[in-house]
Amino acid sequence: MRFARHNRYTSAYIMSKTHPLRIFFISGLITVLSLAAIAGFVGPQAFFIALVLILVEITFSFENAIINAKVLSTVSEFWRKIFITIGILIAVVGMRLVFPIAIVAITAGLSMGSVVDLALNHPNRYATELNEAHISIAAFGGMFLLMLCLSFFFDPKRKIRWINIIEKPLQDMSKWWLYTTVSLGVLIVLSVLPANHEPSQTFIAGLVGIVTYVVIHGLAELFAKTQKQNVGGKALKTGMAGFMAFLYLEVLDASFSFDGVIGAFAVTNEVLLIAIGLGIGALWVRSLTIFMVEHKVLHAYRYLEHGAHYTIGVLACVLLAGIFFNIPEAIAGVAGLIIITTSVISSIRASRIDAANTKAQA
Repeated sequence: MRFARHNRYTSAYIMSKTHPLRIFFISGLITVLSLAAIAGFVGPQAFFIALVLILVEITFSFENAIINAKVLSTVSEFWRKIFITIGILIAVVGMRLVFPIAIVAITAGLSMGSVVDLALNHPNRYATELNEAHISIAAFGGMFLLMLCLSFFFDPKRKIRWINIIEKPLQDMSKWWLYTTVSLGVLIVLSVLPANHEPSQTFIAGLVGIVTYVVIHGLAELFAKTQKQNVGGKALKTGMAGFMAFLYLEVLDASFSFDGVIGAFAVTNEVLLIAIGLGIGALWVRSLTIFMVEHKVLHAYRYLEHGAHYTIGVLACVLLAGIFFNIPEAIAGVAGLIIITTSVISSIRASRIDAANTKAQA
C-alpha cells in the first residue's frame, strides 16, 4: 500500500510542470531527432559539428538564461508561454537565420534573395560578408550589454552585494542618468580612437544599442509601474507590461546571439547546420530559464545574478574590443563560466554562514 502511494506521488511529481524531466523533455526530444536526422542524411561529421555548436551555445549563453529568469519571474504565465513558444521561433529562425541574412543585405547593399543564394550556394563568401558587418554588430551588442551591466551595478535600490569593494562605490555614486552617460562616453571614445577605421559605423550602431536599451527598458519599467498602481505591488506583469518584458528578452537574446553566429563560422560554413546547432542550443537555454524560474534558483543562489552581470560586462568588453582586435569568443565564454561558478560557490558559502549564525543564536 505504501509502495503504491509512493508510486502515485512520484508519477504526479514527474507530471508536474516543475519537474526537470517535463521542463527539458521537448528540448531533449528535438535534440535527439535533429541529431539523428543530421547523422542519417548528412553524415557523422555534420553530426559532430552540430553537437559542438549546441554545446557552445548552451555553455556560452548560461548568463543569458540567468538574466532571462530574472525578467521572466516577473511576468504572468501567459507571457512565459509566449516566451517558450513564439520566443523560441524568433530566437531560432529570426536571430540565427533571418537576421544574419538581413544584416548582410543591409551592409553589402544586396537583395535578400541574393544573400540567401550566397548563404546556400556560396557559404565562404557569405561568411566573409557577414564578418564585414562585425563592427556594427559588435558596437550594437556591446553597448546594449554594457548598459545592462552598468544599470545593475549602479542601481541604488539593490540590497545584496557580492564584491563589496567594487559594488558599493558604484551604488553610492549612482544617479538615474549616470550609467547612460558613462556608456555614451565609452562609445564616443571608441569612435574617435585613431585605430578605429569605421568611426561613423561604430558610433551609429552603438548609439542604436544605447537607445534601444533605454527605450525598451524604460517602457517596461513604465508599464510595470502603471500596473502596480492599478493592480497591486506583487502582481505579475500582464498586458503591455508583459509585452515590453517579452520584447526586452528578445532584444537581449539578439545581443547575445549576434557574435555567436559569426563565431560559428569558425566551426563550419554550412548556414543551415549553424542555424540548427545554435537553434537547438537556444532551445536548451529557454528550458534552462524556465527551470530557474520554477525552482527559484536566483533566490537559492544569492550571488548568481551578480555573476551573470559581471559576465555580461566581460562579454560587452570583448565585443567592443573586437572592433579593433580579433578576439576569440571562447575568452568571454570561459571567463563567464569561471565567474558564474565562483558566484555559485560564494552563494553556497554565504548560506552556510547564515545557517550557522542562526543556529548559534537559537
